[in-house]
Amino acid sequence: MSVFSTKLNTIANSTNSYLKSFFLKQKKNSYLLQPMKYGVFSGGKRFRSAIVVNTGKIYNINYKKLIIVSSAIECVHSYSLIHDDLPSMDNDELRRGMPAVHKKFNEFTAILAGNSLLTLAFEILSGKDLQLSNNYKNELITTLSACAGYSGLAGGQYSDLTFENKSISKKNIINMQKKKTGELFGFCCESIAIIKGANSTKRKQLKAIGINIGLLFQIADDLIDHKEDSSIIGKLTKNDNKKRKATLVNLLGYEETINFAKNLKKKIDQQIKKYGNKGNDLLDSVEFILKRKF
Repeated sequence: MSVFSTKLNTIANSTNSYLKSFFLKQKKNSYLLQPMKYGVFSGGKRFRSAIVVNTGKIYNINYKKLIIVSSAIECVHSYSLIHDDLPSMDNDELRRGMPAVHKKFNEFTAILAGNSLLTLAFEILSGKDLQLSNNYKNELITTLSACAGYSGLAGGQYSDLTFENKSISKKNIINMQKKKTGELFGFCCESIAIIKGANSTKRKQLKAIGINIGLLFQIADDLIDHKEDSSIIGKLTKNDNKKRKATLVNLLGYEETINFAKNLKKKIDQQIKKYGNKGNDLLDSVEFILKRKF
C-alpha cells in the first residue's frame, strides 16, 4: 500500500470513528437511524475528508477539528448519493457494490434518510465537540448551506438531470459539474480559511482550489464510467452514455477528456505549490484522483 493510501485510510478511520460516536450519542430512537448509518457507512474512501485534513495542514489546524468538519461534509455527501440513486434521478440500484438505500429499504425511507443526514451535518457543526467560536461555526454553517443548496450541489444536480438528451456546450457542462461536485470540494478547502479566520481573498483562493479539485474528481468519475467494468467499480457503468448525460467524455471524446483532465491537474498543482511544502499532502491528493482506474 502506498504512503498516501495509508494516510487516506487513517483519515477515513478517524472520520468513521467520530461519526459512529456521534450516532451512539443520539438519545432519540428512530427507524431512520438504520438507513442513515447504512448510507453513510457504505465503504467510501472519505476522499473529501482527506481534502479537508490535507488543506488544514497548510495552516496547522488541529486534527480533531478537521475530522469533525470532515464528518459534517461526509453526511452531506452521503445524503447527495442516496438521493442521486433514486428512481426519479439517476435510478441506480447499486452503490459501492451494495444495494442503494432505496433498494435496501424503500424509496420514501431513502428520501427521509438523506434529508436527515443533511440536517445532521449542521447539528455536527453547531455542536459542542467543535471547539470554535460561535461566529466561526455560523460562518461554516452558512457557507455549507450555500454549497449544498440551490446555488451549489442541488442546483448542479438539477442541471445534470435537465441536460440529459440535449446538446450542451462545454462551458455549461463545466459550470454544471463545478456546482454538482465542485462546490462541496470548494467548501472542504474554504472551511480551513474560515477556521483560521482568513480574509476574503484567501478564502476565495482556497475555495477556487477546491472547486477545481471537485471538477477533476467528477471528470475522473465520468472517465471511469466510460471505461471500467461495473464489477470493479461496484455500480453499473456506461450509464452516462446510455442516458446521454452531458459530460465532457460524451462531448469531447475519451482521449480529449483525458488531456483536459491532465491540463486541469497542472493548473491545480500550480495553485497548491504557492503554499510550499505544507501543501505536499494536498498535491498527493490531486495526484491520487488521476491514478484511479479509467
